[in-house]
Amino acid sequence: MICQQLAVNLKLKTEIFIMNTRVHIIVSGIVQGVFFRANSRNQAQMLGVKGWVRNTHDGTVEITAEGDKEKVERLITWCHKGPPGAVVNDVVAKWDDYKGEFKDFSVRY
Repeated sequence: MICQQLAVNLKLKTEIFIMNTRVHIIVSGIVQGVFFRANSRNQAQMLGVKGWVRNTHDGTVEITAEGDKEKVERLITWCHKGPPGAVVNDVVAKWDDYKGEFKDFSVRY
């Protein structure tokens, strides 16, 4: 019985990691000073995506996000447009393995 329960738990944990993903995103253009970070956080929270967003010294916005692959893809799609006032020139997304390291989505300073 204990072995069966362990097998079920392992299967469930494996499925969670298969369905979830992680991505590192760099957004360039006019993306600072237009509430890109706050809107990214709101969008991610609405989608149930975890991670963080921050401005970088080179004028880009950097995002690390984890969650359901479809929802993470929707966040990336949103990044191509951004909030009103943003002019997005490029979005570079690098996929990685899900780590489950975040409890929420936050703005980093």
